[in-house]
Order: sequence, then C-alpha cells, then structure tokens
Amino acid sequence: MKYNYLSNLPLDEAKKEYYSALIASGYKASTEVACVNGACGRVIKSAAYAHICSPHYNASAMDGIAVRAEDTYSASEQSPVTLTPDKYAVVDTGDPLPEGFDCVIMVEDLIDAGNGNYNIIASCHPWQNIRQVGEDICMGDMIAPAFTVLTPSLCGALLAGGITETEVIKKPVVGIIPTGDEIVSPTSDPESGEIIEFNSTVFRGMLSEMGAEAVVYPITPDKKDLIRAAVEKAVAECDLVLISAGSSAGRDDYTSDVISSLGRVYVHGIAVKPGKPAVLGEVDSKPVIGVPGYPVSAIVIIDEIVSDLISQWYRRDNFHRDTVKAVLSKKTVSSLKYTEYVRVSLGRINGVLSASPLNRGAGVITSFTKADGILVIDQNCEGIEAGSEVEVRLLKPMNEIENTLIITGSHDPLIDEVINVLKKNGAPFRVSSTHVGSMGAVYAVSSGLAHMGGIHLLDTDTGEYNRSYVEKYFPGGEAVTVKGVGRVQGLMVKKGNPLGIREFKDIKNARYVNRQRGAGTRILCDYLLDKNGIGPEEIEGYENEEFTHTAVAALIAAGNADVGLGIYSAAKIYNLDFIPVCNEKYEFLIDKKHLADPMVKAFLEVLYSDEFKTRLDEMGGYSTEE
Repeated sequence: MKYNYLSNLPLDEAKKEYYSALIASGYKASTEVACVNGACGRVIKSAAYAHICSPHYNASAMDGIAVRAEDTYSASEQSPVTLTPDKYAVVDTGDPLPEGFDCVIMVEDLIDAGNGNYNIIASCHPWQNIRQVGEDICMGDMIAPAFTVLTPSLCGALLAGGITETEVIKKPVVGIIPTGDEIVSPTSDPESGEIIEFNSTVFRGMLSEMGAEAVVYPITPDKKDLIRAAVEKAVAECDLVLISAGSSAGRDDYTSDVISSLGRVYVHGIAVKPGKPAVLGEVDSKPVIGVPGYPVSAIVIIDEIVSDLISQWYRRDNFHRDTVKAVLSKKTVSSLKYTEYVRVSLGRINGVLSASPLNRGAGVITSFTKADGILVIDQNCEGIEAGSEVEVRLLKPMNEIENTLIITGSHDPLIDEVINVLKKNGAPFRVSSTHVGSMGAVYAVSSGLAHMGGIHLLDTDTGEYNRSYVEKYFPGGEAVTVKGVGRVQGLMVKKGNPLGIREFKDIKNARYVNRQRGAGTRILCDYLLDKNGIGPEEIEGYENEEFTHTAVAALIAAGNADVGLGIYSAAKIYNLDFIPVCNEKYEFLIDKKHLADPMVKAFLEVLYSDEFKTRLDEMGGYSTEE
C-alpha cells in the first residue's frame, strides 16, 4: 500500500489497515517458560490442563473425629450414640481421611462423655465434612484456555492442579527513541531553548500498565542518519519501536522517511485531534510508530494505537473496573452470621444484565477464576430472591462482560475445547460456561438466562433424545436444537474391572457415584434402573452426586467409588475401563432469536470445523457423522 503523506484517515480505518498489514508481515508474540508461582499477570500461550486432582487425597474439611457413618445412624437428641476410642480417629482440617472411615464429625458437635468417649445427637452420612478427591479440580480438566491472564487465583488453581511451569507470552519490549536538537535530559535548570525530555517517562509508565517493558534509548539529534541508526538498533533489540517527535512535515521531521527507507509506512496522518501527525509503519515485521512530540498528542496515540497492539499481542481487551446493577438469576441463601461475598458470573441476555452465583465452597478456587464480580450480602440478611436487582463489584471489565456468550447445561469437555479454539483464533468475545445439567439448560434458555445450552435428554417412552423435551417446554417453537455430537455413554470402572462389571444391573454389587438431579446422565441412570427393575434404594451411592463426567471419573480412579455412568473421554483421561451402554445425541438448545448472534454463529463454526473434529478424535468417544 502506498501511504498518503499526512493523510487524514479515520481512526478505525487506520487501525484496520495497520493491524492487517502487521499480521500479514508476520507480527506475532514470542513466548517463554515461567514458574507459575511468579507468573501472576502473565498470559499463558496454550490451554492449561490439570496434572493432578485437587484435593489429590480424601481430606478432612473440619477439625473433629473421623467415624464410620453407619456407626452414627441411630443418633438423636432422645437417644444419643456413644462413640468409644475404637470407633473414631481424631483429625484436623486438611488431614487425610484415615483408612476405614468415611465421614467427619465437627468438634463443635461432640459431647465429651469422659474416658475418651463422645456422645453425638445427630447421625452422619458418608463423605460428610470430607473434601473428596477432585472436589475442586479433576486431573485432565482444562483450568484455563489459551491466552488467559494469570490472576492470583488462577495461579493458585494451576498449582493446585500440579502445574508448576507454563509457557507464557513474553512481555513485549518497546523501544523509545526521543529525538530533537532542542531536547535535553531532565534537569532542574534548563537553558533557554532547551526542552526537558519527559515524554519517555510518561510512555514508560503507560507501557508498564499495559504489561510491556520499555527501553529508553539516548536522545537522538535531528539528523536522518543518526535517527536511522537508532531505529535499526532498536528494531534489532525490541518488539515494537516508538520514535518520539519528528512525525510531522517540518524541516527536521525525518521519522516517516527513516521508516520507509528501512521498511514501510502504512499510515501517515490520522483523523484525531490531538495526534494527527502519527506515522504507522513496520520494519522487519515489527511495528515502528512515529509519535507526535506534543505530550497530549503522544498520549492519545499510545492510548489508541499502542495499547491495542499490546492487547493484540496478549490476545486480550483493554479494560477498566466498575460497579454495576444486575438481576440475580438464582435465589441465594445466606447465613445471618456473616457478611457474605458471593462470586457471580455476569452476562447480558435480551437487554438484561444477569448475575449467576458460582460455587461458594471455601476450597473451590476455580469459582474465583470464573467470577466476573462479587455480590456482597449483608449480615442479618437471610438471602436474596431470584429476580432481585443487586449491585455487583466488577472483577472483570464491563466491555468484556457485555460481550459474552453464555452457555449452560450438560457438562462436556468439548465446550472447553471449543472455547480454546475460539481464544486461539482471536475471537472478539468471551464464553461463560456453567454446568447445571440438561434440565438446567432448558430452564436457563426458556427464562432468557443463556444464549444456548448443552442437552442430552432421553425420552424414556420413545428412546429418542431431546425432541420431546423441546416440544414440551417450547410449545410455540421458540427454541431449536442444533446438532452437536454423538457420544458413547457407559460405565466407568477401575482398570482391569476388578468387580467384573459387565452390564448396568451389575452396579447393585458396587459403590456407585451418580450425577446431579436434572442431568441427562442422571435421567439415563434412572431409566436404566427402572428397565432393570432396580430401586434407587438398592444402589449404594445413589445419592452421591457430582456435576461433571470428569468428577465422576476422578472419584472412581481415587477409589471413592467403584462405578459411574459417564462419557468415554472422561474414562480415557483417568485410564479407566469403559463398558459402553448406549449412544446418545448431545445437542445445543438455542432460543431462535439468538441463532443469528455472531457469537453463537462463531461457536457453531468451530464446532463443525475440521480442526475441532481432529481434536474430538484425539479425545475419543465422539462421532460427528451428523
């Protein structure tokens, strides 16, 4: 492209031309390996998958005593149960659960009966006050997709998942070349005609806030050969170069000529005031920008152009913090004892900013990494009803929240993989995904709280998936299902299948781990129980519920359960044996008015792409013929 000398291009047009040209020339970020414990604020290059579960052992969640739940079943206020020393083991918070015990009684609930005996007046259930293996993170879970900023809580999540080193985007090094015969280093006593060079100090501070490192070169006089030599040196040592002053059309303004002699000028003159004389060029595939000498003009250009370049380097948006009003999507109960800080995800659906509470467990660090804001519930308040307007303290920029694709419903790792591809491809929006089961997706989409939701709902009368549910809950045809993938559901068991489980009815002879009510896998389980004439009360562990396939697999791998229904890809991650039970359709439920939404369309384009199909083949257990 031949540049126009001191043209007057609109800012957006100038940016578009410049950024497109830089990408075409090969401008991109470089990477390095960093220790996670010192990487806060850095940006990861690739998706981070947990190496271990967190917790990686069954841990006591309270100070107290570990017991067998069956030894407490008859306890009541009228008929206390006495626990003798041979019936319990003393544990503190974080201690491994001693062998032979399956729950913990808090010390506050113990009545000292003397001689080492304790009376209790309430029964316990298995796994009460125990942090089971994988409660927070399951091995193989994606903790963060590519190009995610490492917040303090996310660094903690990576370490909790056994990740001690990660590839991060190298901080861009920005060279600053002050130019001008009249420019002098800062002094308290300048001569007449001398101008103190302070622009580079302003630039360096701004660049630091953007996540870049600045290198300030010596002041270069207004001599074309000297400026050219300074630019050559800076280009060899830096990722981006700023030439301060000399960008206009005066007698000693050589910036444009120097850049064009070494590389190429794409834009000279932008329709902004102040800041018009800016020069946007490239040398050796690196941006070289002529910044006006007037400080306010320079700040405008750095704010509008350089900050965008650095954001693109990191694949992130510029942001600011704020407080907003939102509508609570779910009733939130609180204790009267405390002022409570509830992490929420935010998104705008049909013009309404919705706040959805996230997991509130004290040990669940991932809820903080996913949070967009904090809802403060005052002391002496029992909770807030769904539909109430609340004030949220933002943890993420509002422009990012406004530009969010909200997905909910049935869990499948493929959603995280789609998000990762979108991130790698520089999608100009983010995705918020929560796991509330297939019926949760039906509720969220019908209530206008999500753009789309994953479902695999079995009609136990016809054996067909999803259609009858859509017709029932959307009788006016307000929503449709979009084909996703075929999945294999089956029984996950320990390697070698030690209990010899061959078919579903064999779970009667094993400890089962179930999915939550409303999940498609839970509906399948209940259907198979009925088909085999088995009552839920006959299944040990039927009430032991988890929210994801990987969480079920993690508990089986840890020995907390013997068998559970799930998808093949989860079994593969944990090296479990897999007994296929049925093939099902995993589809996406979408309100018709969102079908044309660019975010929904971009998600589906990745879902149907050859790149993604290759990734599904690697994960295993999926088919995409439809």
